[in-house]
Amino acid sequence: MNNTYLKLIALTTMIIDHVGAIFFSFEPNFRIIGRIAFPIYCFLLVEGYFHTRDVKKYSIRLLLFALVSELPFDYAFFGGMNNTHQNIFFTLFLGLLAVHAIEEYFMKKPVISVAVLFLAFFLSEYFHTDYGMLGILYILTFYGLRKVDGLRKVLLMVVFIGILNILLSRGVQYYSVLAVPFIAAYNGKPGPRNILLKYGFYTAYPLHLLILYLLQ
Repeated sequence: MNNTYLKLIALTTMIIDHVGAIFFSFEPNFRIIGRIAFPIYCFLLVEGYFHTRDVKKYSIRLLLFALVSELPFDYAFFGGMNNTHQNIFFTLFLGLLAVHAIEEYFMKKPVISVAVLFLAFFLSEYFHTDYGMLGILYILTFYGLRKVDGLRKVLLMVVFIGILNILLSRGVQYYSVLAVPFIAAYNGKPGPRNILLKYGFYTAYPLHLLILYLLQ
């Protein structure tokens, strides 16, 4: 399974999750299916970090889409502007900073690395970004397991995600381990690559939230 197919699975399950959250809150199966999306996005973020030509541009792109997505996010889930919860792009942005801090500075300047890491944790909780610190730890889990292969990697993903869920979440979030088989099927290949697909996956997030709001 290449990168593009994995993104399509993440996007599809995310939309199912959001449809369930907004229109069918009484039906848990939508939310269970939706738990597949975020771990895949975390995994793809780590892959993106190691394949991007410019980490700075990558981080700026995440931050810009976080800002663009905030109004559709607020209106879709809260019916208007709301500063109590921030969209998933902010979590991914902070996770990218955490990965970069470890990768670039942990061996040379560990104090800076640890400071940035704890800053990412703090900001994710203080601003209530989607998934909060749990999201950062998902990202760091995939970063830490990047060089592990085979069945061992699959088992460790299940164990670490399971432990994080028990410690930092509850209920339906436990089903996020369902993402592991899809991640395990990843073959490391990019799939089709063009600017339309690249920005289409980014744009799909605020666009589908805007559509869901209008449908309400």
